[in-house]
This record gives sequence, structure tokens and C-alpha cells, in this order.
Amino acid sequence: MPPPPPLLLLTVLVFAAARPGCEFERNPAVTCVDLQLRTCSDAAYNHTTFPTLLQHRSWEVVEASSEYILLSVLHQLLEGQCNPDLRLLGCAVLAPRCEGGRVRRPCRHICEGLREACQPAFDAIDMAWPYFLDCHRYFTSEDEGCYDPLEKLRGGLEADEALPSGLPPTFIRFSHHSYAQMVRVLRRTASRCAHVARTYSIGRSFDGRELLVIEFSSRPGQHELMEPEVKLIGNIHGNEVAGREMLIYLAQYLCSEYLLGNPRIQRLLNTTRIHLLPSMNPDGYEVAAAEGAGYNGWTSGRQNAQNLDLNRNFPDLTSEYYRLAETRGARSDHIPIPQHYWWGKVAPETKAIMKWTQTIPFVLSASLHGGDLVVSYPFDFSKHPQEEKMFSPTPDEKMFKLLSRAYADVHPMMMDRSENRCGGNFLKRGSIINGADWYSFTGGMSDFNYLHTNCFEITVELGCVKFPPEEALYTLWQHNKESLLNFVETVHRGIKGVVMDKFGKPIKNARILVKGIRHDITTAPDGDYWRLLPPGTHIVIAQAPGYTRVIKKVILPARMKRAGRVDFILQPLGVGPRNSLHGLQRTGPHDPLGGASSLGEATEPDPLRARRQPSADGSKPWWWSYFTSLSTHRPRWLLKY
Repeated sequence: MPPPPPLLLLTVLVFAAARPGCEFERNPAVTCVDLQLRTCSDAAYNHTTFPTLLQHRSWEVVEASSEYILLSVLHQLLEGQCNPDLRLLGCAVLAPRCEGGRVRRPCRHICEGLREACQPAFDAIDMAWPYFLDCHRYFTSEDEGCYDPLEKLRGGLEADEALPSGLPPTFIRFSHHSYAQMVRVLRRTASRCAHVARTYSIGRSFDGRELLVIEFSSRPGQHELMEPEVKLIGNIHGNEVAGREMLIYLAQYLCSEYLLGNPRIQRLLNTTRIHLLPSMNPDGYEVAAAEGAGYNGWTSGRQNAQNLDLNRNFPDLTSEYYRLAETRGARSDHIPIPQHYWWGKVAPETKAIMKWTQTIPFVLSASLHGGDLVVSYPFDFSKHPQEEKMFSPTPDEKMFKLLSRAYADVHPMMMDRSENRCGGNFLKRGSIINGADWYSFTGGMSDFNYLHTNCFEITVELGCVKFPPEEALYTLWQHNKESLLNFVETVHRGIKGVVMDKFGKPIKNARILVKGIRHDITTAPDGDYWRLLPPGTHIVIAQAPGYTRVIKKVILPARMKRAGRVDFILQPLGVGPRNSLHGLQRTGPHDPLGGASSLGEATEPDPLRARRQPSADGSKPWWWSYFTSLSTHRPRWLLKY
């Protein structure tokens, strides 16, 4: 048979190359070898191949490369942000996955999602996005058979966990939950009540575990006008686990009771946006859980993976408050974070909480602890630093006592009259106490909430046993269920409303002042506000730059359990330059938490960013000398200038 004409041969070759099954040239057969990179030891696969996607041909070449060195120190460079996600993403390129003699590429959409989330962290240290994390060059689509390089990090958390046969979906298992179990329960609960619940992450712990929140609202994921926002946080100390379990149970209870038609729960979820963070310190919990209930020491697992006490890691704004309180006319609310704070060691968990409070206009909060049986409220830091115990009230002392009693007065053990019980030494105080009057400390989360945001936060000590045995959990739930619900319902005390101009346009960041209480709150972006107030007569003032102030008299009856509606319409000042109210707006060029406050409050610069910017003489960033000292290959691809 004579050979085909050249044109026919070309047609055959083109057709063969276009056939779906002909991928040999694009993805040729390779030899798979064991993955031996320490930095990539927790990847979702065990085999790789040479040459790599970067054309490295041996382990020695990979380990000496500047790309590998970057992955090894990325955690420290970005101060725990995007960890370990970016490292695992980089491993998928430096040591590509090999299965059945073929290389599998990581998914492009995973890369793109991480780049969007993590680009600000690179910008903050003046570093360019690494070239080998180019989402289009080294990654591929799902249609082409990509894989998720973070699948092991997720640990199968998407999988459902079947309940024992014969049990209704409303069943609550009163047991301790591992991290994976906790996430499964929260996601399964959100799935059951998808029309009123969702889960979302506010960040990751130092060891890379998601700080997962479950939210309940009539419109999950959206702030609704004049609907107050509440958050409950557990497990800030990893070995204090009762709060973690109470919030896991509360999530299941809210979902089940809503579906069953419980009018109280339906009314609560239809009028309130509730955010539950069961574990703020999942890394510390793992340390405590390894010892187990009954064997856990008083401090084992208390700190996070950096050995930081998260409830001492927030900015000390209370000292600044005491200074400002003595200055006539100075604002002592919404205090900026001092520059020197960012020079210290700030945990990623702490950063996540601070950014969370800037994103959502929280009104009320509680942090659940263990080790005693009492409710404490700000201030936690004494007015005189040398005094270990000193009554140090906030301007909202009456309201904080009301909030604390909302929890304690319906808690059967806190109201038990025996002085020999757990927490009996607080009996004469009604099981509530000013924090600094108990013991003084700085860097607490409750003081930060009150002085930096609009949020009022209390601390609840749930019992004397920090890691209670499993058989005690049901009783703990029974003791705290009503207290938790009653506390959340108190967010509807006081007044609420909208501040707008004469055309009905909302005015964000307007100030709401109450005569006799030197602590202002500010309006949210939609112009709505909530001001927690005790019963009585109050003179309330609304004001904003460029507008006249409006004063109203408000009377709140003692039995009133719904917030009174008080709207304000502000008239613009006369023609000419806008007058500004002293101390209303603070300026700052950069927010180290990654964005401007949703309340419109200007935020403070990050001194690390200022130090890391290139100098006028064109010198390299601060991290450049580290890379050049470890490798002969100068990673100029990391330079932005």
C-alpha cells in the first residue's frame, strides 16, 4: 500500500492529537518516588516525581532552592497567616503529586481563592506573590482532573457523621467533641437549618485549624437593619472545655427547636443575629484533650500553640482609657490600638477576633471560661496597676451588672445558697463581680471589646472543673441552657434606631451619646445603632460631622424587654466649611487587620509595615538578607520594586 499523501497524514496527526484519550504528550508516564521533603510531610499524598514542575531533578536541588526555603519560613514571615494552606499549595508545585505513573496538578480555583485571601499578607511585608504559585501556569481546572492540595487539612470534615440508628435528628450527643467532630456537627447543623443558619471561618489558629463560627439569623450572612448582633465565644483557654461543649449543644438546640416550632426560639432567631464560636483555641484544646478529662492539669493546653495566653494577648486599651478619662473633653471610647502593640507577638487567633469585631457591628458578647462559678464584667484591669484587686467600673457599670445578672440569676448553681459549693465565695455578691475586683490583668478580650468597639462583653466561669468528665456534661447543659438564652435576649434592652439626614440617607459613624455615661457608641454603615441601657430616664444625643446635634429624652420602664425605637434626623450645618466634632474621627494610613472598620472608625498603622517599606535609597526589604545568606540563588522574583 503506498504511503498517504502529506496532506492526509497531517490531517490524521491533528485528529489523533485532538482525541480526548490522547494525553500522553501532555501528561506523559513518569516514575513515582516517595515524598521525602520535611516541609511537605503533611501533604495529602505520599509520592512525587522528578523532574518537578519547576524542573528540579533531585531532592538536593529542591531543598537548596529559594522556593523551598520560602515555604519553610513562610509561617514566620506571615506571622501565622494563611498557614498551612500556602505551604501545602507550594508543596503541590515543588513536589507534584504522582499517582499511577502520572502527575496530577492542583486545582486552579484553590490557588485563586488563597491568592485573594493571602495577598494582603504579602503586601504587608512588601513581598511579591511567588511566581511558582501562578494559578494559571502550574494549576489546572476540575475538568482536567485536578485535586485539592488542602484535602488532608480539611480532614474529611465535609463528610457527614451518621447518628445511631433509631435516634431523631434532634438528638444531642452530650459528649466531648474532637476538632473534626465539632466541625462536622456544626456543618451538619447548619445544613439541617440552612434557611436560618450557616457556618463560616474567621481565620485559622497557629497550627492551621479553622476558627469556625455557626451563625443563626433569619437571613444568614447578612446584617439586617436594626437587628442586633451577638457573639458567644468558648475555649479561649484550650483546657477550659465546658464552654466549647455548651456552644456546640446550643447550636444543635437552636436548630432543632426552631424546626419544631418553639415560639421563643423562632422569635429569637427572627429578631437577632447570633454567632457562636465554640473554640477560639483549638490548638490548646488538642494538648488538653491528649491528657483527657480528669487528668488534665490546671494549665496544660491553656495557651495556644505559640505558648501565648490569648486572654492576655489583646491590646491594653484600659491603661489608655484611664489616662483619657482624666482629660476633659477627650473621647475615651473607640480607642485606637497603640502602634507599639504590633511590635509584640500577636497570635493569629487574636488577630482573627479583632478583625471579626471590625467586620460585624456586635452589640453583646460573652466569653465562656472554666475554673470557678461566677460572672465577671469589665474592667478587668485595675485603675491602679499595683493593686491586684480593686473595684474598677466602666461608665456602664449599671448595664454590665444587669447583663451579668441576666446570666447568673437563672443559673441554678449560681443561685444555690450554700457557701461550700463551687463559687460559694461569690454568693454574697450574687455570683457576679467586677473583673478587677476579683483579680487584675491586662490584655483581656472583654476590656478590648468595650474600649475599641460598640460591644459589651462579659466573662462567664462555668464551673470549678476545667475539663469535666463526660458524664457531667448533660448536667452542665441543663444548668446553662436557660442562662445562655436569657443572656442573648438581653441584647434587646435599651434603645435602637437609625440616624439619617433630611433626605433619609443613613449617616454612618454618627455618635450616640447618653448624658451621664461617658461612653459613646457609633452607627453602623446603614446608619442603624443599638445602645444597651438600664431602665430609667436618659438624655440621648446624636451628632455627626457637618450636622447639627439632636437631643431626645427617653424613658425606659423597668419591665420593658424590647428595645425602644429612637430615630434621629440630623440637619446639615450652614453653607461653608464643614465643622468637625472634636475627637470624632481618627486617621491612620493602614489597617494591620486587613481593612477599614465596618463602623467607619479609622484604624491605626502597622509599624511593621512602615519598617518594611523600601527606603528612598532603593535598599531591599528587611527579609532579603535572610534569603541571600541561605542560598546562592537570589530570589529576585520576590521583590516588588
